[in-house]
Amino acid sequence: MLGSLVMREKITTTEAKAKELKNKIDPIINRAKELHGDDKLAAIRRLRTLLPGVAVAKLGGDFINKFKKRKSGYARVIKLGARKGDGARMAVIEFV
Repeated sequence: MLGSLVMREKITTTEAKAKELKNKIDPIINRAKELHGDDKLAAIRRLRTLLPGVAVAKLGGDFINKFKKRKSGYARVIKLGARKGDGARMAVIEFV
């Protein structure tokens, strides 16, 4: 699911999944920031264990530049209404 968020930069999911995903984003973005550091190859290997290769390439590109000055808080959860079928609370998670 995190690879999907990186690729699209915004996804709609249940509120519980969005909140859980938000907690996993900060460490991964911080690892992606290491791609511009000295040990670039080791950072890429660590990220590939968590994300698809296309998502790692996107994080290594210009996408990560907008997060250079931030230390955390890379994503936000916007609550939506209930889903029609089963009444589950929905939310949108997106990068800030």
